[in-house]
Amino acid sequence: MTEPTPPASKPKAENLFLNLVCNVALPTAIMSWGSGERALGPKWGLIVALLFPLSYGIHDFIQRRRFNFISGIGFVSVLFTGGFGLMKLDGFWFAVKDGALPCLIGVAVLVSIRAQEPLIHEILYNPQIIDVERIDAALIQRGTQEGFTRLMRTSSYLIAAAMFLSAVLNYGFARAIITSPAGTEAFNKELAKMHWVSLLGLSIPTMAMMFYALWRLLKGVGELSGLTLDEILRVESGEKTQTPASTATSDPK
Repeated sequence: MTEPTPPASKPKAENLFLNLVCNVALPTAIMSWGSGERALGPKWGLIVALLFPLSYGIHDFIQRRRFNFISGIGFVSVLFTGGFGLMKLDGFWFAVKDGALPCLIGVAVLVSIRAQEPLIHEILYNPQIIDVERIDAALIQRGTQEGFTRLMRTSSYLIAAAMFLSAVLNYGFARAIITSPAGTEAFNKELAKMHWVSLLGLSIPTMAMMFYALWRLLKGVGELSGLTLDEILRVESGEKTQTPASTATSDPK
């Protein structure tokens, strides 16, 4: 008799506090206050500031052993920022970069709609958060798979629209903020300011659209599957109730 295959280990959860410190707080602080001639200087201030998000991205991948498309885009963005800064390119190219990356995500979401694993699964319908197996079983039982496909397509359109909005806002604000020559202390401070504007100002409308897409998705999944929100969201196995298929075969005699 063969032994049962052990379940796959669940990927480690991302450390949100460490994420914010390495990707936002430290780079912004260094570019704002550590890029003066009496400190690191403009060149090394930019390099040291960008080392933190780069190191975090590598560390997070090693720890969780999981590639995330969105995180990969952010990683590439940091590389472009550093490369453009060291080449002392005009602020126009930073605006193009800030606008092109979310636009790239939006295009990828649209292109992947008909793929076997649409990108919307990575962004919203993530098996680390949502009990995909339970939902699939309920959809099959109720015969609502086609409605679910239409729901995922609508969610993809909403996410793509959010990304295109972010692209327009990023480009506009970058053109207005980054005006100093690259390789100067003023340029680094403008990059830091753009960092905060992107986080606090530009992210609000984009995140609002994404939360609306998530709300639409969860509401639609509930209607199509007949499951409650607690049943849709993934929790520890000991806290979950049985799936509809299992409850039908486990009644006491």
